[in-house]
Amino acid sequence: MDELVKTLRQYLLSKGLSPTFDWEEMLQEEHDFNFTVAKMTETDMLTDTQLLIARALDEGMPYREFSQLLKPMLVEKGWWGKQVMRDPWSGEEREVQLGSDKRMRTIYETNMRTARAYGQYQRTLQTSDVLPYYVYELGPSRVHRKEHLAWAGLMLPVDDPFWETHYPPNGWGCKCRLRQVSRYEYERLQRDGLTERVQELDEHGMPTGRFTTETVAVKTTAPVIDEYQYVNKRTGEVSYVPNGIDPGWAYHPKYRRQALDNEMAEKEAAYENAARGNQ
Repeated sequence: MDELVKTLRQYLLSKGLSPTFDWEEMLQEEHDFNFTVAKMTETDMLTDTQLLIARALDEGMPYREFSQLLKPMLVEKGWWGKQVMRDPWSGEEREVQLGSDKRMRTIYETNMRTARAYGQYQRTLQTSDVLPYYVYELGPSRVHRKEHLAWAGLMLPVDDPFWETHYPPNGWGCKCRLRQVSRYEYERLQRDGLTERVQELDEHGMPTGRFTTETVAVKTTAPVIDEYQYVNKRTGEVSYVPNGIDPGWAYHPKYRRQALDNEMAEKEAAYENAARGNQ
């Protein structure tokens, strides 16, 4: 198995199962430690879904094949279509959407992209000496958020504080990505610019879905981060989220790495203490 694929698989399968009723019950880096699908409250179903995503990572499985395997399992277990469920937080019974083609795609794309973001950060830990910069690039979406358009071509050190909150994906359906570059390429891009697909905007500054190919100047200074207030409807917690990023997505995958390192250090310390006690 390729080392990167192995890393992604371990990242996914090491997550604990965490049943939730609503997506707002689990946000930010909690997703790096817990596997959940909103309203999928049975652990056996969560386990089967998690294992299938791990298989999709192993095999490079496209969404079409993934959905053909997942849908029969969800239908068989009765997790499909609209059904009445009791909200465990409020006790209220209401009609909710369970499995659907749209939700299956969200499950697939969200887990694939967040796993790959973690894998990229793992590579960065090993290569930042020779590839010390990230370039923010747009993905293949037909329409992009205007803020993501503004970040395209942004080139900053891999440890710049901007990436703490803007490490893609930066929202539901976001296909943006980071590309690592060397000091030589950093200087070349500063000199020559970056060739990329540029999305046309209408008279109101909104994306039209049409693109042109242009050479644009890269940006080497982090933009000012403007924020909006977000109130979690489940918990009532108030937080501030950067404009252009969906609630729950403004975090860096390094926290997962740091937590694993801390856990390993604690285990090693406990082992050494035990070993000394047996002497």
